[in-house]
Amino acid sequence: MQTTLILLKPDTVERSLIGKVIARLENKWLKIVWLKMMQLDDSIIEEHYDFLADKPFFPSIKSYMKRTPVVALAVTGQNAIATVRTLTGATNPAEALPGSIRGDFGLTIDGNIIHASDSEENAKIELNRFFKWENIFDYTKIIDIVL
Repeated sequence: MQTTLILLKPDTVERSLIGKVIARLENKWLKIVWLKMMQLDDSIIEEHYDFLADKPFFPSIKSYMKRTPVVALAVTGQNAIATVRTLTGATNPAEALPGSIRGDFGLTIDGNIIHASDSEENAKIELNRFFKWENIFDYTKIIDIVL
């Protein structure tokens, strides 16, 4: 089992797509073990996007990510990282396949709906950035019993 981070970005919140995106995750039998809505501040944005800090477009990313609250989720499942990355689709919605979250809901590369950890190493770092592990829930879903 893997656990990974997902951020539903401001355009997801503004366009009332939270439920639709979460439904996609649950339909793939991913288990939500933590969920919160939070307003990001400069420090967490700078830490999360430190690899982009020297880019000329970084101020617009900060502005975008502070525009509204985001929804942070920790989800777990078999091959959760790869599953979520496939569901998410290409970073640029214009290149994302139909049926993917960005392919169906994304409008621009600047507002691309969702962030998903890209590796186990980054998932651990990102989960620690947004969550306290004692707050992560462990429970059994009916599908866990059936399988």
